[in-house]
Amino acid sequence: MKYGLRFALMLSVMLFVLLHCSAPGYSEETEAETESVTEIRLPLSEGVTHENGNLLIDAANCSEGYFFAWVAVPTAHKLKLRVEKEGETLTYDLNGEGESEVFPLQLGDGEYTVTLYENVKKKSYALAGTVQLTAELSDEDSPFLYPNQYVHYTELSPMVEAMKALLTEKEGKEALEAVQDFMESEFAYDYIRSLTVQPGELPDADACFEARMGICQDLSAVVVSMLRMRGIPAKLVIGYADANYHAWTTAEVDDEDVFYDPTAALNAIAEPVEYTEERFY
Repeated sequence: MKYGLRFALMLSVMLFVLLHCSAPGYSEETEAETESVTEIRLPLSEGVTHENGNLLIDAANCSEGYFFAWVAVPTAHKLKLRVEKEGETLTYDLNGEGESEVFPLQLGDGEYTVTLYENVKKKSYALAGTVQLTAELSDEDSPFLYPNQYVHYTELSPMVEAMKALLTEKEGKEALEAVQDFMESEFAYDYIRSLTVQPGELPDADACFEARMGICQDLSAVVVSMLRMRGIPAKLVIGYADANYHAWTTAEVDDEDVFYDPTAALNAIAEPVEYTEERFY
């Protein structure tokens, strides 16, 4: 009798080892890979690297496609930050509280001029600082893998957990299609906000995600945020859909740029005939 019990015990141990330690596809390495896909890239601030006038810049991680900017002395005046490279110009609002904001180096490798202007009288702005930056990107897609002023999220954003639940086991085209299905089944267009939005108002991906409602730039920011969190390079594009000022997205999937307009997908606008890109973030 005791030999029968001993044999049964040994058989149970062998089955446990076979099932839990030798299952096809299972290893500590595989488990680590699964965990790693839920990590998101976030900008790292190293402190002031450039200073001129009232403009402070942290360009320590230019190679990753972004820099921080803020003012040394807070001001109640409106501020404009102009980023120029080889004849192309992007203009942003900058807060006057002295809080740093993240800006992308989406124009690629090369020399950038970053200039701060302060509103001094009605529509007049005065030079408040200028610096030169040199960008040598570690990857041309790096600017489209991190949050920035237009595509803003943090590790505490509500989108993070949703991304993990939705995309951890998906990659490439499958991940993009999962985000598209999520948007089209869970979200709606905010017609009231479309009538009350102010000029220069930034996309708000977090608010859109929590309300499950937004205008074109908000809906696009949610799509781009979730894809970037999953490690898929994505852009928020602003321009014209036919004659209407509009926002949409592109994502790099399987070495191809894939277009997606969440607003049109929600039937909030008629399917545009032509899209004209003005700028992207």
